[in-house]
Amino acid sequence: MQTAIQLYTLRNYDGSILEIIDAVGETSFDGVEFAYRVDEAPAADVRDRLDETGLVASSAHVGVDAMEDDFAGVVEAAETLGYDDVVVPWLDPEHFETVAAVEETAERLNGLAAKFADEGLRLHYHNHDQEFVETDAGVAYHVLAERTDDDLFLEVDAGWALAGGADPGDLLRRYGDRITHVHFKDVAPDEDGEPAIGEGDLDVAAAAAAARDVDAEWAVFENDEPGDPATSLQRGADVLDEHA
Repeated sequence: MQTAIQLYTLRNYDGSILEIIDAVGETSFDGVEFAYRVDEAPAADVRDRLDETGLVASSAHVGVDAMEDDFAGVVEAAETLGYDDVVVPWLDPEHFETVAAVEETAERLNGLAAKFADEGLRLHYHNHDQEFVETDAGVAYHVLAERTDDDLFLEVDAGWALAGGADPGDLLRRYGDRITHVHFKDVAPDEDGEPAIGEGDLDVAAAAAAARDVDAEWAVFENDEPGDPATSLQRGADVLDEHA
């Protein structure tokens, strides 16, 4: 697997988006997954800096409303920055509270996935923990997976899945034919804040083994609440080097 960092981890990094890319380029990461701050510089300049540092864009997190409001702009950004994978990073818990809500969510995502497929792009859905609530038809995440088409890929976040009560390895193997990107973040639900990767409850080695078993293309590191972004950047690179 290639490795990338979700740039949400570095949203508070003291520097411009171009300087952030420079910092990632000094580590062993192969690429970046865009989120906040990518719009701070022209997309062409960001692409040039990726090329200069030897990094590639693995994917981008884009809000579902932005996808629907400016689909052409989302496609243009993907073409300029050089990625084929666009990810819905979050949907509110209300989208998973009932079977009817999950079915409505599935229909919405199916429509977007088909549009992206027509453009040669893949749409993914990235989970948190709210997708693992029980509904009358079972766990909402599984209901969503069953009611979405193969055009919708699943960017499994191993840490959030664990926080939701799921076994990340089982989840990866169950849906492996729809998984190309796997998020590695750590969790410690009984503690304040987020632990550094490898220091919490996530069995990173087991999750990485499962990701390899399903031939995932990218292992993506993320820390939602890093104490120091630069330290977290290097820690994430070192841990994924060891396991991915």
